[in-house]
Amino acid sequence: MKALVVSRLSPDLSGVALRQADRPQGEVLIRVRAASLNYPDLLMTQGKYQFKPEPPFVAGLEMAGEVVEAEADSGFAAGDAVMGGAKTGAFADYVALPAASLRKIPHGLDFAQAAAMGAAYHTAYVALVEIGGLEAGQTVLVHGASGGVGLAACDLARALGAKVIAATHREDKIEALERVARPDAVIVNTGRFRDDIAELTDGRLCDLVYDPIGGDVFDESTRCVAFGGKLLVIGFVSGRIPEIAVNIPLIKGFSVVGVRAGEYARRFPARGARVAEAIDELATGKRIAPHVDRVLPLDRWREAFDAMANGDIIGKLVLEP
Repeated sequence: MKALVVSRLSPDLSGVALRQADRPQGEVLIRVRAASLNYPDLLMTQGKYQFKPEPPFVAGLEMAGEVVEAEADSGFAAGDAVMGGAKTGAFADYVALPAASLRKIPHGLDFAQAAAMGAAYHTAYVALVEIGGLEAGQTVLVHGASGGVGLAACDLARALGAKVIAATHREDKIEALERVARPDAVIVNTGRFRDDIAELTDGRLCDLVYDPIGGDVFDESTRCVAFGGKLLVIGFVSGRIPEIAVNIPLIKGFSVVGVRAGEYARRFPARGARVAEAIDELATGKRIAPHVDRVLPLDRWREAFDAMANGDIIGKLVLEP
């Protein structure tokens, strides 16, 4: 089979190539029909993600496809349409996964949408609902709103009755965000954007701030959280891991909470299953739907990775083997 193999870590993708590889073996063998690109996929080619697989490895966190073979007690059978993934292996013709890493595709989603839903919506749900305790009528500020996890957070928060303020650092994305994310407002999150938040909320600020960016965005976001609110730390796309003096959340009465959605599901399997069921129910009811920016063949993987690195994506980019 063909697979996108990381043979060595490199800052410029020079250690990554499409190669022939042996078909994997495992509990459930899936013919990959679509695999979505996530920012950790890019970081892993550079050795900058918290999970650091030893090269060589096949890149790709998540996919959707059809079951080819399955062990008798797996709960799956040949022909089942499934979605899921692990930390590697999805950018290939075939992937073998444990049954616990898979679920059937919700009714109404195609392979590309299913591949785009998993990690982004799981992260958004764990952050906003499980950890953030989101309630209808609350105000949510979503940074990185044009990215996969950001757009999923906008979609989910809106579906659950929140007021959504979508934030981006690029003015050229405002129109697209207004069309795709359908938030209550869009702001540019550079400089002192607290004033914009205060104006939009009549000074009440935000109950939840969803931050996959870090750096300067985090620093200013500490001024945007309402008393009793939560600043949800998703990641550090900006490249700078910020610091905070603990007197700030003390005086302002808010919490800073780290979100590791995958680890959350591994440590609390019953809660993880509940999250997956809730997301599937929302998707089946057409209350949420992932936005696929574009679909590219796997042999155009470099174009996809460059678009991810440059932030030239609205939602998710999907690769098809």
